[in-house]
Amino acid sequence: MEQLNVIDAFSALSQPTRLTVFRLLIRFGPHGMKAGDIAKEVDVPQNTLSTHLGILVRGGLVTSRREGRSIIYTADMDGIRHLVLYLTRNCCEGNPEACGALIEEIIPSC
Repeated sequence: MEQLNVIDAFSALSQPTRLTVFRLLIRFGPHGMKAGDIAKEVDVPQNTLSTHLGILVRGGLVTSRREGRSIIYTADMDGIRHLVLYLTRNCCEGNPEACGALIEEIIPSC
């Protein structure tokens, strides 16, 4: 992950509605949620939500897929994993085994 991608990810999460949407999608895992259901859950107009979702997608934190007439949004677990790995890559001055428990707790599959 490049530094600019990391900045985009943090920028995407730096707004309360987007952070709420991101945390909601984390809760729903790979099944995700329909855009309309997200809008109802966070009480945001659909056109406003669309802008927020676009920013989260560009930040590499959310993906979308079409199912019939609906668009389903999910948390991008690979994007999140890359973000956390980028942040912890130089953990303990190049001795990641010293931070192993921290990294293992954050991303169990590392």
